[in-house]
Amino acid sequence: MSLPMAMPMSAFPADSVETAAPRVTLRNAFAHPYDSAIAAARTCYAPRLIQPEEVTEKQRTNIGAATFYSGHHTVYQHAHFEFGLENVSRQFVWSFLHAHPFYNSEQQSQRYVRLDRPQAYVPPGNARFGATERALYESAVARAWAHYRELACILEPEAARILGDIWHIGPMSHPRRLEKIKAAAGKRSIEVARYVLPVAAFTTMVHTISGIVLHRLWRLQAACDTPAESRAVISQMVERAREVDPQFFDRFQTEPMEDLPEWAGAMPSSSGESFAAEFDSQLAGRISRLVDYSSNALKIAASSCRAVLGLTEENCSDLEAIDRLLNPSRNPYRRELINIGVHAPIMRALQHANFTFAKKISHTADSQDQRHRMIPGSRPLLTLADTRSPDYITPMLIRENRQAREIYEQAMTEAWAAKNELLDCGVSAEIALYLLPNAKAIRLVETGSLLHLLHKWTMRTCFNAQEEIYKASMEEIEQLRAVFPQLAPYIGPPCFLRAGITTPICTEGSHFCGVKVWQDFPNVQRRI
Repeated sequence: MSLPMAMPMSAFPADSVETAAPRVTLRNAFAHPYDSAIAAARTCYAPRLIQPEEVTEKQRTNIGAATFYSGHHTVYQHAHFEFGLENVSRQFVWSFLHAHPFYNSEQQSQRYVRLDRPQAYVPPGNARFGATERALYESAVARAWAHYRELACILEPEAARILGDIWHIGPMSHPRRLEKIKAAAGKRSIEVARYVLPVAAFTTMVHTISGIVLHRLWRLQAACDTPAESRAVISQMVERAREVDPQFFDRFQTEPMEDLPEWAGAMPSSSGESFAAEFDSQLAGRISRLVDYSSNALKIAASSCRAVLGLTEENCSDLEAIDRLLNPSRNPYRRELINIGVHAPIMRALQHANFTFAKKISHTADSQDQRHRMIPGSRPLLTLADTRSPDYITPMLIRENRQAREIYEQAMTEAWAAKNELLDCGVSAEIALYLLPNAKAIRLVETGSLLHLLHKWTMRTCFNAQEEIYKASMEEIEQLRAVFPQLAPYIGPPCFLRAGITTPICTEGSHFCGVKVWQDFPNVQRRI
């Protein structure tokens, strides 16, 4: 049976849902991607640099086949394609486009862009998803948007009050300061209200990948929760690339893989609740729990540092090496505003210490967390881990506001009820799960080296970081300090690392949070 709704959806007037087919445009590309690849391959065995215009038809055939089918794919990585994507769902982006590290994206932000109209992906109809089921689907989307608008209105005054208190705003404050607080409160309110929006919500983005990655996406387009949408988008991306240079794909005649091991014998999940309960028991009440780590992390990092510098343990002890690596007053790399760790010889010593965390955050938070691409995670296929009962994360601002909390809980109940009703009608999980809200709990395991975790913890312990990722990061460094207390003085937000060493202390400029975090980190409390 489907879950009861807090109130029938038909009791609320709602806007109609705006939908459209996914649209892919090619913004930029190499002029001759295939010949560039062949020329790069020829250069490996030539006494000089080979240009694309020198490539012959015979070389296109012979070298193309020799490199592609023998697995020498780096030559196809030189050519890049910059796509513009419109009318694609956030579920598709999370489940497929951003589920690997080899891309670059600039995506429309739900944190800072107010979504006034319900615009969402509606899957193509089929025998199980007819007019009745589509009407239920669109009604659920429209109701979620109504809750989004209502929550934004309720939360904005409370956000303004908290921000005003932090910034010491009073009746005599300058009008510009008042306007700044009002604008910031508006952004905070929609950032939190977005938790009720469905993962079907449209997004727009610029997405750049190399030629070999496009080949891989073409082959693996069914390896996600959104295979139909994925096929539609990836087919357009390949077609746009073919328009520039048909031979980049046509010479190899690769086909999408359909018999994937993830789906071998897969049935609609009947163990989602059991999986969630087992995973949550592992967390023991935490958002993120340290489940494995390099037990000799400090020693191996120190030894690696000495290897770079040509030093012995006698003239550079482990603690001295760690201080050379991590102390921002001694190592200017720690104060850099661009992430240069993998390019700096001594910083690469931190690559050998690794830490693994099990964590539980919302779909919307994980969509940001997965952008830390050098900290790969094993994320669930939601179609194999679905739960009948609501399973979601509640943001702090909603949790502490009774009226907002009641609306939020109603929105969660309605979302799962609509999803379950579609499933009970025989609609596939692939379609029904688009109705899940951004608040949907995602359980994952991720592993990163100390080098890349330090970058993440620096960025995400700033008070401007997304709330859940901030809390997870704070829990992670707390556990790190417990096993390696020697690291405690070296981990914190940019202001903590820069205070007393360089200026500006805060690197956020006009977006300064208003709290001198560096004076009491990690004990200072975040309020919003």
